[in-house]
Order: sequence, then structure tokens, then C-alpha cells
Amino acid sequence: MMTQPDVLRQIGTIARALDAISNVEFQALALTKGQYLYLVRICEQPGIITEHLAQQLRVDRTTANRAVQKLVTQGLIEKHAAKINRKNKELFPTATGLARYPQLKRENTYSNQVALADLSIDEAHQLAALLAKVSERVTADWTTVKQGGHRPY
Repeated sequence: MMTQPDVLRQIGTIARALDAISNVEFQALALTKGQYLYLVRICEQPGIITEHLAQQLRVDRTTANRAVQKLVTQGLIEKHAAKINRKNKELFPTATGLARYPQLKRENTYSNQVALADLSIDEAHQLAALLAKVSERVTADWTTVKQGGHRPY
């Protein structure tokens, strides 16, 4: 009987390696650990609120707030009160933040090309579809645990 492969270790290794590479390469842009993730999302979705940003990155609001505040302090993003719910702060990139976005995007494109180099286009699409399924299941558990639930293992 075959056992399931432990793909999560490989996914984790890939994620940590790419994160470590990005953290080193983006020091020249004065972006510290993981800040590039936030800046990219804000550049791609101007006006996003911190809560939605935290959900997309699968981090808690406190972590997201801390990262956002550092980006504000660095002059890379600005907060503006939302028109509908003024309690919410919409996040927008500054000119400086937008100027850094193309390099962040190029790094992502390059890393994606390296990761998929030995796959056919069909295999790459199949991998993307399978990872979307895995992400959906993991996100369901993340949501459960985030809301105080427990996983039945």
C-alpha cells in the first residue's frame, strides 16, 4: 500500500527558500523581512484595507498592522480613511512604493520561471490547479483555527 507523499515539507522548503532570497535581494530597496509581500498586494490593489490584506497573506491582523505601520513610516504606503466606513483605513502606495513595485514584480516573474523551468505548459497549469485545491483545504483549516476551532487529528 502506498502512503501519501509529504508535499507540505516540499512546499514549505520552497516558500522559505524564496522568502530568504527575496529578503536578501530586497534589502537594497530597504524592505525588511516579508515587507515586500505587503507592498506588492497594496500596489496591485490600491485601497485595500488591512483586514483584507491580512486574510490574503494568511496572517493575523496584529502582524499585518505592524508590517503596514513600518511601510507607512518608511514612506512606501499611505493610509486614508475609507469613505463608507471611516474606521477602516484604505492603503495606497506612495510614489516611492510604486517605484519599487516593478523590481518586486520582476523578481516574482523570474522565480516563477525558475520554479517551472522543467515543466511543460500543461504541467504548469496542472500544478497551479492542484496547488489551488491544496490552498483551499488549508485555508479552510486556517479559518477554523483562527476562529477558535480545533482540527480533529
